[in-house]
Amino acid sequence: MHSQSAPDEFAQHLNDVFRLFGPISLHRMFSGYGIYHDGIMFGLISQDTLYLKADAENSAAFRDQGLSQFEYVRQGKIIGLSYYQAPEIVLEDANEAALWARRSFEAALRANASKAKSARSQHRHET
Repeated sequence: MHSQSAPDEFAQHLNDVFRLFGPISLHRMFSGYGIYHDGIMFGLISQDTLYLKADAENSAAFRDQGLSQFEYVRQGKIIGLSYYQAPEIVLEDANEAALWARRSFEAALRANASKAKSARSQHRHET
């Protein structure tokens, strides 16, 4: 899909893929890139694979298509993150890309809202 040494070409391609969804930016992380919209990470690229954010509301759509969860090994243990491989149609159809991106962006917004609520709750208990 892309080479690690030339993210600009792939980023340009993803800007085209997600053109109906809106502007995106890529930020280097570990051995890949985080994909952001409005400052919120809703996707990632690792080992030439595009992954999109998932939660309880949209993860079934990924699993129903047999798409795998993003995993990595830390201290000998497999850690799964709330990102799933994007279906091939995302890279081929701008309407589908916008739909999947919107669902993943909404999952990221829900996760951020949950973290903020948890942080506020924690702060209240500390004071």
